[in-house]
Amino acid sequence: MLEILINNKTRVKLLLRLFLNSETNSYLRGLEAEFNNSTNAIRVELNRFEKAGLILSAVEGNRKVFRANREHPLYREINGIIKKHLGLDSIIENVVKKIGHVVRAFIVGDMALGIDRKVIELVLIGHNIDRDYLGKCIRKAEKLIHRKILFFIVTEEQEKLYLGEKKGSLLIWDSGVIIN
Repeated sequence: MLEILINNKTRVKLLLRLFLNSETNSYLRGLEAEFNNSTNAIRVELNRFEKAGLILSAVEGNRKVFRANREHPLYREINGIIKKHLGLDSIIENVVKKIGHVVRAFIVGDMALGIDRKVIELVLIGHNIDRDYLGKCIRKAEKLIHRKILFFIVTEEQEKLYLGEKKGSLLIWDSGVIIN
């Protein structure tokens, strides 16, 4: 959907990378390898975003790193559009609220780092979760968003240990509140 509105693939990838999880930093050479694109094309888009104030940069060692500017007036809207593009809003509305006692929900792995993948890893923290109903909801959500969803259920006691083993985690729902 986002590719229809924004016809520049590098720009779409940067939006996903920087605005899905604003806690992540990116640098030019890392983005070049991740996107399999030229540094010049990426640099042009980074400069546009920085000039518009959408992203911030800082020098860390010998690297210039970039991250989303959470203070920009459009940050929440861009973040919301990215989540809708990935289907995270559908997952939350159609799955988390109806399956039992869920305390928190996280996206983990590459997607949590803003790397677009066809598989979403969803971690639900809670207990008494109806796995059959969850499976049905997941299958419906997968059809809506055209992505595979892997889900893991973890108790509150196991949360810290489990999430500590995962590469990247992004809190998307906390006791009934969708996180922006």
